Amino acid sequence: MSASRHGPLTGLRVIEFAGIGPGPFCGMLLADMGADVLRLDRAQPVELGQGIDPKYDVLGRGKRSVGLDLKRPEHVKIAQSLVDRADAVIEGFRPGVLERLGLGPDECLARNPKLVFGRMTGWGQDGPLSPTAGHDINYIAITGALHAIGRKEGPVPPLALLGDFAGGAMFLAFGVVCALLEAQRSGKGQVVDAAISDGTALLMAPFFARHAAGLWRDEREANGLDGGAPWYDSYETADGAFVSIGAIEQRFYDELLSRMGLDPASLPKRGDRNNWPALRQIFTDTIRKKSRNEWTRVFEGSDACFAPVLSLAEVPEHPHHRSRGVFSHEHGYPEPAPAPRLSRTPGQRTRTAPRPGEGGVSALADWNFSAADISGFEAIGAIIDNQ
Repeated sequence: MSASRHGPLTGLRVIEFAGIGPGPFCGMLLADMGADVLRLDRAQPVELGQGIDPKYDVLGRGKRSVGLDLKRPEHVKIAQSLVDRADAVIEGFRPGVLERLGLGPDECLARNPKLVFGRMTGWGQDGPLSPTAGHDINYIAITGALHAIGRKEGPVPPLALLGDFAGGAMFLAFGVVCALLEAQRSGKGQVVDAAISDGTALLMAPFFARHAAGLWRDEREANGLDGGAPWYDSYETADGAFVSIGAIEQRFYDELLSRMGLDPASLPKRGDRNNWPALRQIFTDTIRKKSRNEWTRVFEGSDACFAPVLSLAEVPEHPHHRSRGVFSHEHGYPEPAPAPRLSRTPGQRTRTAPRPGEGGVSALADWNFSAADISGFEAIGAIIDNQ
């Protein structure tokens, strides 16, 4: 029996070709919001004790699986029959891989004209870099994002959040949902070319605009939002921890100074960039006089735009997160809950990530395959189980 689903995407069937990073994250977002995401894994059964424990495979949550060997023509036919019943496909191969297997968008849309075919790549489906390998740091490097992040001494990789997940997975999910809405009106599907480099460039739009207007210096640690301004940065506390301040607006800045016990009349004027080094030194010396927790109590309930810098271990225990139920602990570790929150049809985490083939029987039954069809798939080596 399949897990019950609810959410704004309930009723939508999505095929996810197994991969890593942004593609699975997109599939997780869709599954969290109710889509029936069927992951096509390689037809290699995973023995107990091998691979990552599914409870830690957060990107696979809410999905079911069928294992196929797409080098075998008979398994490609199974995939094609799934495409016939799907509303959307998401994949993250290099350009041309699925075309060589007979599962490219032209073939799939010919079979299912209303299909939305979402493609996740680093560089896009065309352009001189499209056939080459890359990772998050490379994609954000050519969009100006990496250049803009870090201290004067050099760029700092911002995890894989900015490229893979923000510039990639989020834009793929957005594009797929946009195309699905349009397909409901037109009855026609289309291809979503989601390139991480495209998405990251779009995220940088306000900074390109400010640079063009002469309001952004093309260097690190020299602007209001990149650690250049003393009132928008992180500072070390007496116990070696850190706090963040972001008091941009004047009234928030006034509140910051008041809580820090600083007299505005005695401070260098912040409107003059030449005063920033001296003002930063005052902030540095002042904040080092108390521990992080002491400063947190000082700023509690204020509009000074202050927050402690928390470690991964500390984050789930923050009172705000606990109050809103931001993290679930049902599997023995903090797992972020679906977001954003919808008032009438909220998303939900429905099941733990599947092993290859897990949940395949129920998924295929839900997708209107007969018991004889399922037995036939198993007979030719597809990995399908009833868990």
